[in-house]
Amino acid sequence: MSTRWYPIYQRGNPQLRIFLPNFWMKLVQPSPKQLPNIVHFQCSMEMTKYDIRNYLEKIYSIPIINVRTKIALGKFRKDVGRGYVVKDDDIKYAFVTLPKDTKFKFPDIFEKAKDTDDDHLKSLEEAKKSFRNYIDRNKDRSDVPSWFSI
Repeated sequence: MSTRWYPIYQRGNPQLRIFLPNFWMKLVQPSPKQLPNIVHFQCSMEMTKYDIRNYLEKIYSIPIINVRTKIALGKFRKDVGRGYVVKDDDIKYAFVTLPKDTKFKFPDIFEKAKDTDDDHLKSLEEAKKSFRNYIDRNKDRSDVPSWFSI
């Protein structure tokens, strides 16, 4: 991986340095539907196709057929406060092709949230029903304050 910048050697022992990877990859859900054996990543700009292949094969033991990369240009926009033209950072995308028999399905991380929404709706309906019962019990007693109930 020729794009890494390693810290300069320092004299003395022990060498109190930790080598952490300078690369990162983020799994992204593609906007157009893709074949089930193609995975879409957002990665650091310094990574080459060979770096991406080695990263996935060596660290995650994923068999890879092909890697294609694309650099998306950052948007130009006007700064709200000063009126300057500002350019967002460019983004590098990697399209990784897996073997034909391998199928990748993007994980549905909001599946659990759908179940909890049903529970919230049920509890809301119960609260509305109890409030209606409270109103119906005290509708004939307009002279009594609301905090004083039967």
